[in-house]
Amino acid sequence: MSSPVSVEIKGSIAWVTIENPPVNATSTAVRADLLQAVETVKGCDLAVLQCAGKTFVAGGDMSEFDAPPQPPHLPVVVDAIEASRVPFLAVLHGSVLGGGFEIAMACAYRVAKPGTQFGMPEVNMGLIPGAGGTQRVPRILGWQTSIEMACLGQLKRAEDLLEMGAIDAISDDPAANVQDYIGRPFTPVSKRDAPSIEDLDAFSEQVRRLAKGRAAPLHNLTALQWTAAPYELSQPKERALHLELRQSEESRALRHIFFAERTVSRPAILRDAPAGTIREVAIVGGGLMGCGIAAACLNTGHQVRIIERDTEAAQTATETVQSLMLGALERGKVSEAQFRDRLKAFQTSDGYKDATKADLAIEAVFEDLETKQAVFAELSRVMRPDALLATNTSYLNPNDIFADTPHPDRCLGLHFFSPAHIMKLVEVIRTEAASDATLATGFAFAKGLRKTPVLAGVCDGFIGNRILAAYRRAAEYLLADGALPHQVDNAMRAFGMAMGPFEAQDQAGLQIADANRRRQDATRDPHERYIPVSDRLCAEGRFGRRSGAGWYRYKPDDKTPQRDPWVETLIAGYSAEAGIVRSALTPENIQMQLMTAMANEGARIVEEGIADSDATVDVVKTAGYGFPRWRGGPMHWAETVGAKILRQTLDTMEQASPGSWRRAARYSNPNSQSKVTE
Repeated sequence: MSSPVSVEIKGSIAWVTIENPPVNATSTAVRADLLQAVETVKGCDLAVLQCAGKTFVAGGDMSEFDAPPQPPHLPVVVDAIEASRVPFLAVLHGSVLGGGFEIAMACAYRVAKPGTQFGMPEVNMGLIPGAGGTQRVPRILGWQTSIEMACLGQLKRAEDLLEMGAIDAISDDPAANVQDYIGRPFTPVSKRDAPSIEDLDAFSEQVRRLAKGRAAPLHNLTALQWTAAPYELSQPKERALHLELRQSEESRALRHIFFAERTVSRPAILRDAPAGTIREVAIVGGGLMGCGIAAACLNTGHQVRIIERDTEAAQTATETVQSLMLGALERGKVSEAQFRDRLKAFQTSDGYKDATKADLAIEAVFEDLETKQAVFAELSRVMRPDALLATNTSYLNPNDIFADTPHPDRCLGLHFFSPAHIMKLVEVIRTEAASDATLATGFAFAKGLRKTPVLAGVCDGFIGNRILAAYRRAAEYLLADGALPHQVDNAMRAFGMAMGPFEAQDQAGLQIADANRRRQDATRDPHERYIPVSDRLCAEGRFGRRSGAGWYRYKPDDKTPQRDPWVETLIAGYSAEAGIVRSALTPENIQMQLMTAMANEGARIVEEGIADSDATVDVVKTAGYGFPRWRGGPMHWAETVGAKILRQTLDTMEQASPGSWRRAARYSNPNSQSKVTE
């Protein structure tokens, strides 16, 4: 195996090149070779440190983080570069992240290509830097930027760092004119004075507010404050805390979801399947979902046409997509030229004939089986036989939708999440007849949209919405037994959810869940406990925030939920009607029951083959449903809690709601083999 670091000496300049694809991570081999390179370059006037490929060092090798650290340790390597009698010039491009930024700060000089990005993303893995990052960055960038990078995980551009004096130059060819740095005076970053911190209380409050329950941002803030001491005393403290945090539940959860996303996006059954290319997309339905999908496609270079029922609806869709594109322009996400190009790639139509040239058609119309079947009948008539057909249905059975569609091997589900131009998750639904090539093309298309695709089988709600239904049902049982909506929501926010189940329903609109309940009325198990409070809200026209009231009340132009005595009286009244003696529930009770409901349903989904692994379930919930990444997903959470406790919680839930919960096999028999540890 070739060395990942090479040294070539030309005259008085040594060229040190790291080549460790794909991101030049600081693996054990890279660290060892870099340390040797510091010795090899002795006798030269300058050592130029560069990386092959698309990026400079973009972080450490996280696959090593679960094992004991192997020498040479990165702090030793970084400090050796800084202490070298031969000054190092870092030639930077792509992403300079984590250990890469620590290495760059240890160099005497830094030159970057335009647009190079810098960051300390360790906080996003539940960590602090471990090779002097928090101890050097205040000395080179000041406190505000240090907090933004170390505590909040923000990236900075080369142009930002140049303005702050942290890099020496920006050049389209940063490796040119390196001889100009020979003999240039410099002060090692670790020897510079750290600026005094002002407004620490304000910074602490900002970090605490944005941390949303995570510990790592606050650990980074603490470590930054250690720069008040000399580097030789503060850096070992940083290293010790970094190693301690590697074993924390937060870091393990974040690393789990990091690797899960990469595994899930490459399903084993599709790795050898050929993926086609999607250039032109037809979207049937110009509502918020259809327009969001259109915007996501336009943002990634596709030709897009929305097909609507008439000219007026097509014009409305045009205005909606233009508004989404304009919003991106106003936020600085796209340039004027990109804005114009994307609008040129977009058209609307009131006829299916304009879908003739599309490589893919996505149906995004109302959740009605006959309506969707009619859409695909028309698309099949005008599109070529090898063009893909996809439904965006949330709950209906795609096999029924495509029952009469010719060439069913090209049919699949692509379940986007609203708002589709922002949300990352796409469930790629495997229909009975879908070919592997069709599914592989669906995955490639979703990845091209910069989304996170997961493979799902067919069931009511697929993966995400099926778990959501169990979660909401458990939440409504808690209401009947003694909790109030704000208590449930507050408990789940404290757990780390983006919002609680009742405020989430108010935001999405209660009519969505109401329509789904009506669809299930005929097949619902009569032994299952059913709480009709939501039905009564809908009967009163309380459909959520847009109607001014749902589980909460809302003031005009104010999205803040307000407790509603009418709703709380309705809940208490239902409990009395049902003969239920209400009892207080602690936040911990609420969290444990709702999380157990999610984990149990997720385990059943895996057992049924709807999801191919626990990791798939975790990715769905973190990417599409606001589940906190730092908890790792419901299945990872269940593993940390242990099967014994989940069985006991299910016992409690079944006592309160007999006949209402079907246990996953792993939670049924205490002696069964289980992925969930005791």
